[in-house]
Amino acid sequence: MNYFQNVLRSLRKNRAHSVLNIFGLAVGLACAGLIFLWVEDELSFDNNNLKKDQIFLVNVNESAGSGVITHSSTPGPLAAALPSMINGVAGTSRTTDPMPVLFHIGDKAIEASGIYADASLFDIFTLPFAAGNANGAFAQTYSIVLTEQTARKFFGGAKGCIGKTIVMDDKQGYVVTGVLKDLPENTSLQFEWVAPMDAYIQHRPDLKGWGNFALDTYVEMRPGADIAAINTRLTEPKYDFTTQHLETDVSSDHIFLFPMKDWRLRNQFENGKLTGGGRIQYVRLFSMIAWIVLLIACVNFMNLATARSEKRSKEVGVRKVLGAGRGSLMRYFLGESLFMATLATVLSVFLLWLTLPAFNMLVGKELHLDLLSPLHLSALIALTLLCGLISGSYPSLYLSSFNPIFVLKGVRIKTGGATVIRRGLVVLQFTVSIVLIVATLVIYLQVQHVKNRDLGFNKAQLLQMNVQGNMLTQFPVIRQELINTGAVSDAALADLSALKGGNNSTAIDWPGKEPGSSIVISERFVSPEYLKTLGMHIAEGRDFEQTDIFDPALLARARDSALTAGVVVTRTMADLLGSESAIGKPMDLHFNFGTLHMIVKGVVDDYVYGDMYGKPAPVIFFCMPQATNLLYVRMKPTADPSQALAKMKAVFKKIDPGIPFEYQFVDDEFNALFVSEALVSKLSRVFAFLAIFISCLGLFGLAAYTAESRVKEIGIRKVLGASTLGITYLLSKDFLNLTLLSCVVAFPLSAWVMNGWLQGYSYRITLSWWIFALAGGLAVVIALVTVSWQAARAAMTKPAISLRSE
Repeated sequence: MNYFQNVLRSLRKNRAHSVLNIFGLAVGLACAGLIFLWVEDELSFDNNNLKKDQIFLVNVNESAGSGVITHSSTPGPLAAALPSMINGVAGTSRTTDPMPVLFHIGDKAIEASGIYADASLFDIFTLPFAAGNANGAFAQTYSIVLTEQTARKFFGGAKGCIGKTIVMDDKQGYVVTGVLKDLPENTSLQFEWVAPMDAYIQHRPDLKGWGNFALDTYVEMRPGADIAAINTRLTEPKYDFTTQHLETDVSSDHIFLFPMKDWRLRNQFENGKLTGGGRIQYVRLFSMIAWIVLLIACVNFMNLATARSEKRSKEVGVRKVLGAGRGSLMRYFLGESLFMATLATVLSVFLLWLTLPAFNMLVGKELHLDLLSPLHLSALIALTLLCGLISGSYPSLYLSSFNPIFVLKGVRIKTGGATVIRRGLVVLQFTVSIVLIVATLVIYLQVQHVKNRDLGFNKAQLLQMNVQGNMLTQFPVIRQELINTGAVSDAALADLSALKGGNNSTAIDWPGKEPGSSIVISERFVSPEYLKTLGMHIAEGRDFEQTDIFDPALLARARDSALTAGVVVTRTMADLLGSESAIGKPMDLHFNFGTLHMIVKGVVDDYVYGDMYGKPAPVIFFCMPQATNLLYVRMKPTADPSQALAKMKAVFKKIDPGIPFEYQFVDDEFNALFVSEALVSKLSRVFAFLAIFISCLGLFGLAAYTAESRVKEIGIRKVLGASTLGITYLLSKDFLNLTLLSCVVAFPLSAWVMNGWLQGYSYRITLSWWIFALAGGLAVVIALVTVSWQAARAAMTKPAISLRSE
C-alpha cells in the first residue's frame, strides 16, 4: 500500500509529465490495438471452415506468349475426373462466379447475387443450415438455398419460407429447400443464394466439354495427402490433365492445388509461381507500423523520465541513504512505469471503443473489441507489460545509478550520456515520422498516377446496369427512349465490364503466326453501339454496323467454312497480325464445334482493363448483342445527373415496371479497383499523423523541461539585453538540429523502402526530390511549432520572477 501511495504521490507532483507520458502511451496502444484487430481479422480469414487445411482450389497455369498466366477457371468435367487423376481426394465441387439475378417473389422484384454449385459444396465447406439440411438441399434440379439475410430480404425472415417458389430472371421457378446461417464477412466463399449446377448446365451445354474454362473447382483432400508431390506431377511439362497422362508434346495448360490458407493472403502469382506477395504484405506492413508507433510512445517515456533526472536525484539519494539498494530502486522505478502503462492501457481501451466505429468505416470491416476474449485480454496484458518494461528499463537503470553523497552535497550530476541517448531517441522518433510522411506522399501519388492514366475510353458520366427481364429483346426500344430523354447520348450492350478481365482464348490463328506459339487474347461480345458509347477511338477502318451483327446460335454451325464474322481489334492485336494494315486480314477461332472465321473491319486504340498497372493485352470485339448481359448508358456532359437518372428510371419503368432501376457509375467501379491501395493510403496518413503527434508530445515535454532547467540563464540573458526572439532561437536550435539530422537519416531510408514498394507496379511514378523536401519541411515546421511555443513562453517570463531565489 505504501508503494502505491509513493507512486501516486510522484504522479501528482509531476502532473504535466505524467499526463504526457500516460496519454502518449495510451495513443500508441490504441493505435496498435486497432491495427492488431485488423491483422487478426485478416489472419483468421476462412477460419469458419472446419476443413480449412484440407480444402484446395484448382488453379490453372496457362502458357502464353508473354509468360504464364494463373487463373482459377477450369473445365466442367475436371471435378469428376480428379479422384481418378490424383490420390487422396475426399470430394470435389464446382461453382460459378457470383452472378446478380433478378428474382420475382409475388409482386416484388428483388436482385440478389449468388452461385450455382454441386451439392457436395455443403460437405466440403462449413455451411450450417438455419432451416432444412444438406441432404435435401438439391433434391430437385430447380431447388435453391438462401442465406438468412436473403430470406429476410425475400420473405421477411427464414421461418416458413421452405417450400416457397421464387421466379429467377422472370423465366424459371425455383423451390426454396434450405436456409443457411449468414456467412461471416471474413470468408472467401460469399453468396446470397446457391442453386444446383445441373440447372445451370442445362442452359450451358458447352460446359460439358473440356474446351470451356468457366467454372471454379474445389477439392477436399484427405489428411496426410502429399500436396507438394501431387502438384509436382500435375505441373510436369508434358502432363495433360484433359487426357490424364503424359503426352509427347509440352502441354500449354497445367493445373495445381492451391490451399485455402493462401487464398486471401498469398495469392500473387508471376509466371506461374507464387511470389510470396499478396495481402500478407499489408499484414506485415501494418504490423510493423503498430510496433513502430508503440516504440515511439515508449521512447517518449524514456526521454521524459531521464530528462527529469535532476528533479528526482535527491529522492534517489535519500532512498539510498535510508538503505535502499540499487535493485530495489530499479524495481521501484519499473513498478512506477508499469503502473503508468496500466493507466495508459485503461485509457487506450476507452480510445479504442471511441474510435473503432470510424476505423471500421475506414477499412470496410466489422471489427469488435471483445475484451472478454482470452486472446484480446491476454494481448492487452502482454502489451501493458511490454510497454511498461521497455519504457521503464533505461530510466530505472539510470536513476538508480546516482551516487547519494554527490546528490545530497548538491553536486551537479553529469548527464552527458543520458543527453546523448535522449537526442538519439528524438532522432529515431522523427526519422520514423519522416519515413511515414514520405510513404504517405508516395502512395497517394502512385494511386493518383494510375487513376489519372488514359484508359483508352471515357469513364465519366457512364453508367453500367445488369441486363434483366426483357431488356435484351427490348434494347432497340430502350436505347431510342433513353436518347429521346435528351439526357443520354447513347447506350450499348456488352458481356463483360469494360474495366475487368474476362473470356480469354489461345485458340486463335492467323496467317504469319509463329507455329506452336500460344498467345492469350481477350474476347468481348458487344452491340454495334459499344465503341461509340464508351468513347473508344477508331484508329483504322470502321466501327461496327448493323450488318456485322452475328447470332451466337450460328456457332453450332461453325463447321461450315463459309461462316464468317466481322470483328474489331485493338492496336496491340493489330500489331500481332503484321506490320501492314490489319483491315481485311483473316483470323480463325477454334472451339468445340469447329472453327469461326473472322475478318478485321476496324482497329481501336488500346484500352486498359483488368490490371490497371499493366500494359493492355490484345482484344477482339465480336458484334454479338444476344450474348451480352450488361447495359452501358452514356449521359450527356451537360446533363444534370439527378434529373438524367430520374428520366432514365421512367424509361425502364415504362418498358418493364417489374425491373428495379439499379445501376453503377463506371467511375465508382474504377475507384473500387484500388481498394487495397486506397486502404494503405488512408492508413498511412493516419499512422503518419499519429507518429508525429506522439513524437511531438515527447518533444513538447522535453522543450518544457529544457526551458524550466534554464530559467535562471534565460533571466540573466534578458537582464543583459537578450531579445525574446533571440532566446527563443537559442532554446529551439538544438531541437531543430536534431530534426535536420533525422531528415539526413530518413531520406535515404525512405527512398530505399518506397522504391522497393514501387517495383511491384509496372506502371509507376518516379521518386522526385520535392517529395523528400516536402516531408522534411513538414517535419521541421511541426517540430519548430512544438518547441518554439515553449521556448517563447519561457523567453517572455519576467527576469524578476525567473531570478527570484527560494
